[in-house]
Amino acid sequence: MNPLRAYDIHIVGLDNKRHEYDFTSDTAFFAALEQELIKAGNVQTHLVLEKSETMIRLDFHIVGTVEQTCDRSLDEYDEPVDTRQTMLLKFGDHNEELSDEIELIERNTSTINVARYIFEFISLSLPMKRLHPRYRDEDDQDSDDQNGKLIYSSDTATSNDDADDQTDVDPRWAALRKLSDN
Repeated sequence: MNPLRAYDIHIVGLDNKRHEYDFTSDTAFFAALEQELIKAGNVQTHLVLEKSETMIRLDFHIVGTVEQTCDRSLDEYDEPVDTRQTMLLKFGDHNEELSDEIELIERNTSTINVARYIFEFISLSLPMKRLHPRYRDEDDQDSDDQNGKLIYSSDTATSNDDADDQTDVDPRWAALRKLSDN
């Protein structure tokens, strides 16, 4: 049996009101998606589905951990996940993705599968730079140094540089500057 079938929601018989669902995603879920980004994890999803005549609103709250491989040391570690996302499914004549948050689905659609949305939202919540927690403090200190902290400044050095810049202008550039000023 396909483990992604557990993420099917039959919308044909649902009343136009609020419905709540809970899903648990583990290693079998990530393996069934046939992707390389996440191999293992344990994530709980609380889904609030609000159905109306014209659309379905899906509010996801996803909490848990996924296994990642550190870009620096190649050690595996658990990356925490805690994200809230919203998806709108509008009823229409055909299936089409209108934006990242809005999709058109056919009016006669009987079942929606939310596994793809859960995986996408987990993926979007992960940091681009995958660092083991033991390297994160070290990386933050390195980025402070690179952000241009001014350690020492001398007012006389900057004023001398400005004076030198004024006197060392190439006469050819001065002639061109006169042409552009006209």
